[in-house]
Amino acid sequence: MPVNYVRGDATQPIGSENRIITHCCNDQGYWNAGFVKALSQRWPEPERAYRRWATGLETLPFALGNVQFVRVAAGLCVANIIGQSGIANGRLNHPPPVRYEAIRKGLERVRQLALTHTATIHMPRMAAGLAGGNWQTIAKIIDDELSNHGLQVTVYDLK
Repeated sequence: MPVNYVRGDATQPIGSENRIITHCCNDQGYWNAGFVKALSQRWPEPERAYRRWATGLETLPFALGNVQFVRVAAGLCVANIIGQSGIANGRLNHPPPVRYEAIRKGLERVRQLALTHTATIHMPRMAAGLAGGNWQTIAKIIDDELSNHGLQVTVYDLK
């Protein structure tokens, strides 16, 4: 199933079925720039859960490739994927903080939840902004881990 690209806000995913909003987080416990700002404006739960997780208050290890699922409404959850090591520091990062294998591992977990709950997946162009990722590489991972398994994926570009 091909990825559906739309103009819109990923914090307002289209559809009424079960939905998962996925995005990329860092492994440093920083939640302060990029898509996470929009998430926090809409729902406080994903940020609070991420900060608890980062301080070791959750049983799931706070590590690259792991995913924290946070329910924000009936049939809607946010997947906090640890897919970047460190943070962008305003200079050219070499290498950039994105970690493709961690994103792959995280999306595999998203796939498992989506298949179990017949959910669609929604995201911004995750990890292609501040994390420094190459969207073509990330899109290939999305195809491999989600679309090629029959899951409906929508990627949102702000208007």
